[in-house]
Amino acid sequence: MSDLAPLAEAVAVDPLVGHPADYHVFHKFIERCKELPAITTAVVWPLSEVALKGTVEAAVEGLIEPTLIGDEAAMNALAAKIGVDISAYPILEADTERKAAELGVAMCRSGNAQAMMKGSLHTDELMKAAMKSDTGLRTSRRISHVFIMDTPAYARTLLITDAAINITPELEDKVHIVQNAIDLAHALGIPEPKVALLSAVETVNPKIKSTLDAAALCKMADRGQITGGVLDGPLAFDTAVSAKAAKIKGLVSPVAGQADILVVPDLESGNMLAKQLEYLGGAQLAGIVLGARVPTILTSRADSAETRLTSCAVAVLLHYATHPAIKV
Repeated sequence: MSDLAPLAEAVAVDPLVGHPADYHVFHKFIERCKELPAITTAVVWPLSEVALKGTVEAAVEGLIEPTLIGDEAAMNALAAKIGVDISAYPILEADTERKAAELGVAMCRSGNAQAMMKGSLHTDELMKAAMKSDTGLRTSRRISHVFIMDTPAYARTLLITDAAINITPELEDKVHIVQNAIDLAHALGIPEPKVALLSAVETVNPKIKSTLDAAALCKMADRGQITGGVLDGPLAFDTAVSAKAAKIKGLVSPVAGQADILVVPDLESGNMLAKQLEYLGGAQLAGIVLGARVPTILTSRADSAETRLTSCAVAVLLHYATHPAIKV
């Protein structure tokens, strides 16, 4: 027997995060949406199998009422090829990804769409149109992205931000990023989310900017500049999600081991964390853009139709968190 065998066995029976490995989050979001009207959604350039199939499935599920924006002939050909019926959905003709993005944003600005959904175009192309100061979807909030994770190895809904929009956010940007995520957590049914401000260590180190930002954000929350959640940081990833790890390190924290929101230092670390949980940890994820006039369903071009379906459900819950719903 290898000298490492006893250690491997100990890890197997005494994990730092201990509970049944299953999916326990996403189906609840979809169930809640069954009592809510579908939201009108501008679907921008759904010209891949996953993008078009995900759109149709979300419409059939009663989550969205889509308007398809793109090359009509190409969309009809794709629909015939993959065996889905798009004849019931309005189509806006656009011969380029840029034009499709502009039309989608215009629909949302005019009130003809309550949400926008990315199809198979590149994220930069869609967000470039959405973030224009004069014709885009900006508000007083900074636009940010949240990954919503259904992780078999974690018993809570887990939100990771920002892993797709803000590359190296400054402190003032992080205030908006944190508040956007807290507001989303409320919409998802988490009344007082616990927010972990991640870094590599749990102590403030002047040489590590993320620890300084974390300390400042915590004090801003104490002063009411960030509301609706419980903040702590800096926290390392292990202490944020594992009460056992926090206990081993002697860390006393209202957030440690039970974080609902993970605020990452920058886009690179957040993107890698989310995708590691997805590809190596078996997590399912949904993606949403916050801080704009309407929820923007933003998923990777490699994501499944199931991911897009859940992302639509999140957009529905977010929309009706601030708009009264009347079921007809």
